[in-house]
Amino acid sequence: MRRRSSVSVVIPCYRYGHFLRDCVNSVLENQPGVDVRVLIIDDASPDDSAAVAQKLAAEDDRIEVRVHETNKRHIATYNEGLLEWADSDYAVLLSADDRLTPGALTRAAGLMDENPGVGFVYGHPVHFTHPGPPPAARTTLKGTSVWDGHWWLERRFREGHGCITSPEVVVRTSLQHKVGGYDPKLPHTGDIEMWMRFAAHADVGYVRGVDQAYYRLHGNNMSTTDFAGQLDDLRQRLAAYDAVLDKCADVLPQRGRLADLVHRKLARDALRRAARAYDRRRTHVVPVDELVSFAAQVWPAYQELPEYRGLRVRRRVGARAMPYLQPLVLSAVAHKGREWLWWRSWKRRGI
Repeated sequence: MRRRSSVSVVIPCYRYGHFLRDCVNSVLENQPGVDVRVLIIDDASPDDSAAVAQKLAAEDDRIEVRVHETNKRHIATYNEGLLEWADSDYAVLLSADDRLTPGALTRAAGLMDENPGVGFVYGHPVHFTHPGPPPAARTTLKGTSVWDGHWWLERRFREGHGCITSPEVVVRTSLQHKVGGYDPKLPHTGDIEMWMRFAAHADVGYVRGVDQAYYRLHGNNMSTTDFAGQLDDLRQRLAAYDAVLDKCADVLPQRGRLADLVHRKLARDALRRAARAYDRRRTHVVPVDELVSFAAQVWPAYQELPEYRGLRVRRRVGARAMPYLQPLVLSAVAHKGREWLWWRSWKRRGI
């Protein structure tokens, strides 16, 4: 008889006790064919989160609870669960305010059971707004994909951003322990940096046509990046990609080409954001000069990029007139077309 796969699910919690029961139920119910165990780590919540967790553990012996006496912050809490506690075939990190969909663990474990070279599996996450119930999830599998890890990694470097929210990922625990956990130097981009490290060492799996997790949008996690924060976002993304190249140098012979891909892409993104400030008459709040300096830092030939030429046109036109003349500026129209084509490609491939 075939052995059932096992999954360790780590649920970090800070002031999210009111979400815990729904989160835990999504892990322990409607996941046929896999053996699941759960660790809730309360990071010194000032509310009743620890008590809620203890009550859940008393009701089900598959649940364990750890309570921090002092707040250790999210990175240390994540790594405690993933690197010190998780010992099943596969592991999941699931925020207490998120949920898995029915069969998510079954589908991901089945793909990795059949493909030993796959290091992690992800699928489509459903984003829903708090308060309110999540929409019904798609649970009929339409197929799976297995991508060469280095191919998937190059896609990330070409696009310069992540394609994963987080709760939809199931990772092979042995790979997690081999590669390591979240980097404390990357508090905001540690997730995509870790997925890329996984891909440098293993293939990547994807389940198609289904929803794998619910990601709750509310005031504590919705993106509130202000205009000045656009520069910080680019810097953090740069740090994540450079960290991958440094940590995985021994398995990435093409690291020089990858560095060029992402540096050029981030320079283009910076210049595009600077240009958009003119299109939207927001040059008084968007750090245009700093964005251009960032582009020059990461890609010395930035003045040869089409986005820089478009920015020069906008500067001559001026922020006051640019919103009216934008349809007449060829680079603005071309950029909109490129964004539409990229979005269509992303939706078709699920990447």
